[in-house]
Amino acid sequence: MRWSVLDRALTRAGLEPAETLRETVRFAGQVEALGYHRFWVAEHHGVPGVAGSAPTVLAAAVAAATSRIRVGTGGVMLPNHRPLVVAEQFGVLASLFPGRIDMGLGRSVGFTGAVRRALGAEKEAAERFGEQLTELLGYFEGAHGVRALPAEGLRVPAFVLAVGAGADLAAAHGLPLVMAHLSDEDRMLNAIESYRAAFRPGPQQRRPYLIVAVNAAVAATHEEARLLQVSEAWATAFSRTRGIFPPLEAPAEVLAREMTDRERAYFEQAASGQLHGDETEMAQALARLAERTGADEFLLTLNSHDPAGRLDSYRRLARLAGLAAG
Repeated sequence: MRWSVLDRALTRAGLEPAETLRETVRFAGQVEALGYHRFWVAEHHGVPGVAGSAPTVLAAAVAAATSRIRVGTGGVMLPNHRPLVVAEQFGVLASLFPGRIDMGLGRSVGFTGAVRRALGAEKEAAERFGEQLTELLGYFEGAHGVRALPAEGLRVPAFVLAVGAGADLAAAHGLPLVMAHLSDEDRMLNAIESYRAAFRPGPQQRRPYLIVAVNAAVAATHEEARLLQVSEAWATAFSRTRGIFPPLEAPAEVLAREMTDRERAYFEQAASGQLHGDETEMAQALARLAERTGADEFLLTLNSHDPAGRLDSYRRLARLAGLAAG
């Protein structure tokens, strides 16, 4: 089973976006040394608490600073872009870093109406994801009148994020599926079962391939691991109640807050989708998740206010996974 990393480039309170991006690049080198298989970055626009707005640009910096780990996106949101431009960008990446680039693709649109208008992609743009995906893949095969150079003829592995109809489209195109670990496990398992049942072999994949994205934290104690995830859980609750995803605050500051009932409900909901514990607890939890989902790969994410604690968590996870340097 493969173990990989997703870094969303979330900022910490008091930290400039530039330092967050440099930290992402440094972190990629650290997890490469631990033996992880992939390092992916994400796409967000107009979000104060996220520095990663241009995933292909950030992926280029990560790939240049590493030597072995696969580098990609989790993902580029196709409704925000023209497929030709996306093909060209990944063609450049794959030409500069052959054999190391992944093309993770999603169908989400901007978080607010103002951001969607600035991107030129309203909510209904997500409904055209299937058409865009077909067009994008065609550029690599030379299937259009316009040539996407240097992408044409290159084999850049594509992955589909399971948002909305993502699972159905991944199955129809014979592509790997990236499924977020959901607190509603039945819903998650039903989507996975549908993907496997509908999967049609394609040029990239002859059989279904499932990546489960997990927000996971490991520490010396259960409580220490829980604290690593408090900051993101609060930022999620804040975004649900105020429409703004803020920089990560220190756990002590979050827990000292007098939350409203609504804030508390969203905070607990966000925390329910996370896995945390000591090494024994996490070994059991991840083994159970692997068994239940039949995952081929875990894509692990942890957005903590404490960078040292985050690195320690990934080091412990690498040890649990039996990675070469873990």
